[in-house]
Amino acid sequence: MFENMSEAQARAQILAMATAYCNRFLAPKPYSKGQRIAYASRVFDSKELSNLVDSALDFWLTAGRYTDAFEAQFSKALGSAFCSLVNSGSSANLLAFMALTSPLLGERAVRRGDEVITVAAAFPTTVAPIVQFGAVPVLVDITIPQYNADTAMLEAALSEKTKAVFLAHSLGNPFDLKTVKRFCDRHRLWLIEDNCDALGSKYTIDGAEKFTGTVGDIGTSSFYPAHHMTMGEGGAVYTDNPLLHKIIRSMRDWGRDCVCPGGKDNLCGRRFDRQYGELPLGYDHKYVYSHFGYNLKVTDMQAAIGCAQLEKLPAFVERRRRNWQRLRNGLSDVQDRLILPEPAPSSTPSWFGFTLTCKDGAPATRSRLTQFIESNGVQTRALFAGNIVKHPCFDEMRQAGYGYRVVGALEATDMALNSTFWLGVYPGMTDEMVDRMVEVVKDGVRQIK
Repeated sequence: MFENMSEAQARAQILAMATAYCNRFLAPKPYSKGQRIAYASRVFDSKELSNLVDSALDFWLTAGRYTDAFEAQFSKALGSAFCSLVNSGSSANLLAFMALTSPLLGERAVRRGDEVITVAAAFPTTVAPIVQFGAVPVLVDITIPQYNADTAMLEAALSEKTKAVFLAHSLGNPFDLKTVKRFCDRHRLWLIEDNCDALGSKYTIDGAEKFTGTVGDIGTSSFYPAHHMTMGEGGAVYTDNPLLHKIIRSMRDWGRDCVCPGGKDNLCGRRFDRQYGELPLGYDHKYVYSHFGYNLKVTDMQAAIGCAQLEKLPAFVERRRRNWQRLRNGLSDVQDRLILPEPAPSSTPSWFGFTLTCKDGAPATRSRLTQFIESNGVQTRALFAGNIVKHPCFDEMRQAGYGYRVVGALEATDMALNSTFWLGVYPGMTDEMVDRMVEVVKDGVRQIK
């Protein structure tokens, strides 16, 4: 088949065939009424498939040229100095938190028994790294209809053991970054922004509009198929702090001290002539470990998909905003039964979902309403853990004697646990699909007695 062809010509032919295959067999099909509307789905075209095949033909497999390209392009897009690609958003959260435990940070390092402020209405992997390390999560309430941390509780959550604040921007809606950042600066605390559900959201702080994830010390993103862009599995950790970046890279790559990229040796020219700890003089620097680390890298095939997706991100964000606003307008006349979401002040959200809370005493309870909506072909989701303290994993924590602290009564958190759900706004949704969701929700509110 490839006789009389150069490798470049053969590759070009294969990529052309991959493009044709995608256009013929993987193109999205038009929506027809009655078809199930998922809360999220992949949105891609032949560019992603072409990149994926191009990377596969290299057969490098681990992080390589596409990984380097993605990290550079992602940093530029967000205006962040450093980006490290990892294998999931959950790994990104793990890496971001563990970076704060590095001895290189001196007295500011998080130690076992130190406290980290977060919310009880969280996705589990925002809280899990705190618990797994042996630090103490301090759980505060949220506010409705923003579904983010109640910043009025921050001072009450503070103690002499507090070292960090670790919060997510809920479903794309930024938390009160101005108040949280000033609180952290005032008390010299680290701030991690879990930006996994908010890629592309913006927040105006000190007169400047910035992307969420770039205001705190470290930001994290997820590239799971449901998120704002995808590479199947994948995530990113980003920072402007060179020392944190060095620690993040070390912990991502087995904990090694060497900064040479994979496949390259001795870029510093000092691989065999230094003393490290109690190791023999001249011990191979590629096998010197300054941290207890992991292997959290992606494959270059994932990064190849991400490079194509990143080009589409601005259009994805705009479509999410449009779908969210169409839902908001369409459901404006059922506000006597449902609390509709509101964007945070000073923000321009990149919405991940459209959150609804059944009002106290309304006949359309969350359970009955979501069952009606689901039975009519529209997928719903709960607000993640609702209240993480009430899950079986916290039963195990209590039995094992692990510490955590709850600030206040968590009234809004428990309201979300019992009464909140959300609908998707992903960019593959057409106006017809959004209007169908509005119709189903309204029917449910009217019919449930």
